[in-house]
Amino acid sequence: MTDLATHLSKLDGHLARFRGTGILNLINGKDVAGSQTFETRSPVDESLICTVAKGEASDIDAAAKAAKAAFPAWAAMSGAARKKILHRIADLIVERAEEIALCECWDTGQAYRFMSKAALRGAENFRYFADLAPSARDGQSLPTPTHMNVSSRSPIGPVGVITPWNTPFMLSTWKIAPALAAGCTVVHKPAEFSPLTARILAEIAHEAGLPEGVWNLVNGFGEGAGKALTEHSDIKAIAFVGESRTGSMIMKQGADTLKRVHFELGGKNPVIVFDDADLDRALDAAIFMIYSLNGERCTSSSRLLIQESVADEFEAKLVERVNNLKVGHPLDPATEVGPLIHKTHFDKVTSYFDIAKSDGAKIAAGGAALGGDGWYVKPTLFTGASNDMTIAQEEIFGPVLTSIRFKDEAEALTVANDVQYGLTGYIWTNDVTRALRFSEALEAGMIWVNSENVRHLPTPFGGVKASGIGRDGGQWSFEFYMEQKNVAFALGQHKIARLGA
Repeated sequence: MTDLATHLSKLDGHLARFRGTGILNLINGKDVAGSQTFETRSPVDESLICTVAKGEASDIDAAAKAAKAAFPAWAAMSGAARKKILHRIADLIVERAEEIALCECWDTGQAYRFMSKAALRGAENFRYFADLAPSARDGQSLPTPTHMNVSSRSPIGPVGVITPWNTPFMLSTWKIAPALAAGCTVVHKPAEFSPLTARILAEIAHEAGLPEGVWNLVNGFGEGAGKALTEHSDIKAIAFVGESRTGSMIMKQGADTLKRVHFELGGKNPVIVFDDADLDRALDAAIFMIYSLNGERCTSSSRLLIQESVADEFEAKLVERVNNLKVGHPLDPATEVGPLIHKTHFDKVTSYFDIAKSDGAKIAAGGAALGGDGWYVKPTLFTGASNDMTIAQEEIFGPVLTSIRFKDEAEALTVANDVQYGLTGYIWTNDVTRALRFSEALEAGMIWVNSENVRHLPTPFGGVKASGIGRDGGQWSFEFYMEQKNVAFALGQHKIARLGA
């Protein structure tokens, strides 16, 4: 296994070029420096990684115009030709997978054991949608006795993609790959906290032969570049991953230009453990789904609903395991939990430690920051909680789990649904009829029974309530990035009403 020193040495080589020029915007295939810059720093030790071009409305305007100009030719290109380019992008991602992983860890604080596979997952996203590109425009034949209805799809036009800071590389591929496969052109604004791998990905796309203007990258902040993108008249749709509050703002900003929106937003997801479950597997899954990726993911199981009859034993094992999690340098292969992304987020997460105490919950593990450099916190477990507490209602987005006990199935369902969010749910039971009843009534867009989150690309990914609008995955992605058209052909002399005859 590669050690920390080796990873740091390789990382230094990968970052050298960014230290010289900084991260530039990429508009119409050309590097564009911003009139201003901002800094991206590593959450490991707050060291400067490099400067980043700060895109403003003028940069977004140039990128949107480039995307609009490139759209007709890209949309007209055969699906087979787009497939070839997207597969080449996937090949180059695999070639640079280690570079991508090391840069992502340093920029976000995510542990290498998870990010080492993130680039490969991104490559899989491109391969999957590359293979769908030739059939992206396919529709249906829908005959009636009097007409033959033929439906078809066509790309909607230039789209804006705004991605988050938690797993930026993989989520960028998740959005951009289907947009390109559909025939759309893209203006991408990555999160300001984690711009490194977005630049690498855009470079890979152009090296793979993507025409100029098809994929444009503009860095910046939400109030500048982000707002300009969501309001721009040439951008026909916005795909956004992030906080629910920001999604609401984007919807308002896009209203005047009637933008189509796709939102993957927040979650306060329950993992419901019944007393007849395989408790050892449920324990492994519950721990993995909240403490991996530093708890900084929308699908994390941040509320543990545990049946009273097994709660004492389950929580005792949980405390032991949480206290045993290895917190450390993200490039150390042994690290399970790294630093949080930024001081702003660190302050938010740690504020819930006092909130938990004031709510009346018990801090059974963690509940404190770690000293020294970087934005590290101890993996935390709150017990003795009730669902009306702030720690059970608000998305903390860190390595923090709130445990709530329930008596029976009816109470578990009431508690599980009693939040504003509805992204995922995890049910642990060996009673198949209960699993069917509970999953049918649970308010969530995605549910796993006796499993952690295992993603299958053809399935719909998205939430209900404040967790989002729309679905990613398979044909659901194309439903967003493409317009539907129906042409009806009369089959004969059907009766037409005669008015005024």
